[in-house]
Amino acid sequence: MSSLNPFHLAIPVKEITETRYFYRDILGCEEGRSSDHWVDFNFFGHQLVLHIDSSKANILNENSVDGKSVQVPHFGIVLD
Repeated sequence: MSSLNPFHLAIPVKEITETRYFYRDILGCEEGRSSDHWVDFNFFGHQLVLHIDSSKANILNENSVDGKSVQVPHFGIVLD
């Protein structure tokens, strides 16, 4: 059995209400500490912190990947 090597990942978001809904209600992550400007979640044993960053709210860049438009920046995580 493998052991978990937890990570901490901080991500900029546009606002907190929709962010909470997605991570808590859609993905089922347990909410931890928070303020008016950030919230953290237990993301399958890892710490995910989502911070409001209004400077990035309207910046959308895209790259073509396998013939599809992919928003940049983005990240992906593979969980077994």
